[in-house]
Formats: sequence, C-alpha cells, structure tokens
Amino acid sequence: MKKFLVFIVMMLLMVGTAWSFDKGLAGSYEQYFAQFDGKATPKALHMIKTPDFVKAVQTGQEMFVLDIRTPAETGMYGLTLPGSTAIPMNHVFKPGNLARIPTDQKVVVVCKGGHRAMATATALRHVGFKNVYVLKHGISDLANYLSPKNAYLQGPKTAAR
Repeated sequence: MKKFLVFIVMMLLMVGTAWSFDKGLAGSYEQYFAQFDGKATPKALHMIKTPDFVKAVQTGQEMFVLDIRTPAETGMYGLTLPGSTAIPMNHVFKPGNLARIPTDQKVVVVCKGGHRAMATATALRHVGFKNVYVLKHGISDLANYLSPKNAYLQGPKTAAR
C-alpha cells in the first residue's frame, strides 16, 4: 500500500509538471516560429555567412555588431569593428543593455560558434527587435576565413595599406 501511494504521488507530480508551462508564452512562440518552415528556415533565422559579413564590413555597411561572449573570451580576442560592442549573453536582456541595442540598423549577434548567438538573436527578435542577424558559425569561422590577403578590401590599392 505504501508503494502504491508513493507511485500515485509521483504520477501526480509528473502530470502537474506537464500542465504547468506558460500557455501564453508558448502561444507567442508558436506564432513566432510559424515562419520557420522547411527551406524558408535559414532565411527566417537571418544567418549571415562569414564572407558576406566580411564584405559588409569592408564596404562600410552600417551595422551594430553585438559580441555576446563572456568577458574571459573577449579578453583573449575581441572585435574592434566600428559599431561593435560586447555584452555577455547573460546580461543582454537587462533593460539598460537592451536600450544600447539600436532598432534603426542591422544588428549582427556573434559568439564563438554561433549557437549562443542564435539563441540570443531569436529571443531579441521575439521581444520586438526586427533587424537582428547571426554570424553563421561565429567568430571561429571568421578567424579561419580571414588572412592578411582577404582581410583587406579587394580592388584598387589605397595609401592606407
């Protein structure tokens, strides 16, 4: 009898957990993720390939680059691009930090491999930021792609080089 009561209590706890999710929040995510269907998914995720990101930087395309890596990561190597700032992922959604993210230009979220950036960008779009993108495969791919040759704009040589 004692084992039966323990079993009943455990079952009630498990059933209670299944019914305890936030239905309103789940509904808003259902609506948000409706656009992610088959071949449209990569476009809906707003992924930027590394060569396209480098070209955008080289041609002076206006964008805000949000590096969400930890201070230990950005301390070892960080982005010094104009329009870039580092806000660790666990601090992005604090009101003061959200206020630092522009709503009138492209925002590119970066991390080491792209996974944290994807989660953060998805959440930013879900809370209302419209022009948020992710550097596909993150700074790791950028570091592998760049060389002294392709880091510079291709074309006529300038005195700055």
